[in-house]
Amino acid sequence: MSRGSSGPGGSTRRHGFGIAGAGVIAAMHAEAIAMLPAARLVAVTDVVPESARVFAEARGCAAEPDLSALLARADIDVVSVCVPSGLHAEVGTQAAAAGKHLVIEKPIDTTLAAADRLIGAARAAGVVVTVVSQHRFDPGLAELRILLDAGALGRLVLGEASTKWYRSQAYYDSAAWRGTWALDGGSLMNQGIHYVDLLLWAMGPVAEVTALTATQAHEVEVEDVALALLRFCSGAVGTIVASTAVFPGFAQRLEITGTNGTVVIEDGQIVRRDISGEESGAAALRGAAGHGGSAAGANPAGLAPASHAAQIADLLGAIDAGRQPSVTAESGRAALEVVCAVYQSAREGRKIALPTAAGGTRGGAGMK
Repeated sequence: MSRGSSGPGGSTRRHGFGIAGAGVIAAMHAEAIAMLPAARLVAVTDVVPESARVFAEARGCAAEPDLSALLARADIDVVSVCVPSGLHAEVGTQAAAAGKHLVIEKPIDTTLAAADRLIGAARAAGVVVTVVSQHRFDPGLAELRILLDAGALGRLVLGEASTKWYRSQAYYDSAAWRGTWALDGGSLMNQGIHYVDLLLWAMGPVAEVTALTATQAHEVEVEDVALALLRFCSGAVGTIVASTAVFPGFAQRLEITGTNGTVVIEDGQIVRRDISGEESGAAALRGAAGHGGSAAGANPAGLAPASHAAQIADLLGAIDAGRQPSVTAESGRAALEVVCAVYQSAREGRKIALPTAAGGTRGGAGMK
């Protein structure tokens, strides 16, 4: 399984970045790039030229009229793909063909077929790809990784991932692609997939999924509540909860339990650690006081860039060293496969065994 890195600074030369898409998450990428001595933002492009111009003026970079112009620049060797989710593979394959390494925002795309096209294009071009899962680089996850690798929790028996966030109807109405199956996906695909990835990263691959979804609080095509029961290939079991209908929005939560103890993480920090043999209370309830809310839970712009910067630094180190990054395109595909299985199970009312069919599956109209 892939591992996180310790933080920024892993590259040995300076890399020029282009950003495709000038929306909310693009600003996060720009801030992360600015934190890294080994990176500089060269140019941005967007299908709305005025958005690219305003973005570029605020950050001192160029605004290119289209993707082709961005990819033609010899001073760009890495492209951050920040377009709507259902266009990630389309943009990413073009960038790979132009010889650009890739930072793909989550999810890798909205179908497995699209993910496979992107992975194939990157392999053919010999470029390095990472799919954003910046929370693997959060302090609490780094500590959890050490515990898991040391076997401190014993045999893993239960893993739980919870994303109870709130998004208003105005959020979905702010762009035509939001809340659509073709370009976005629902609360699990868009918001919950981060902690789906963390669950797999901790517990290993999934063997089967049983799920329910519902659209409870928004006028959208997609679900705003998803619930899933998992059986992992190891025999352990787990749960996933993802919603954008939980006011006012709470911390994302990961609970990993083994035969020797439990670790609870909220928004990247360990808030409880109970391991047999450790002094009682020594690490329990760490940081729990006042930790009931989540900035990102209520506001999609409420994220901090440090973990994005750490993941981008890891990518740059991988490029320089000729290795794979800690978070690969294949791991992004694995998280997507679980999400697609959840949607298929909810739609068909049955248990879904993994691996699923290579083409993947969207939720589809009328899946309530």
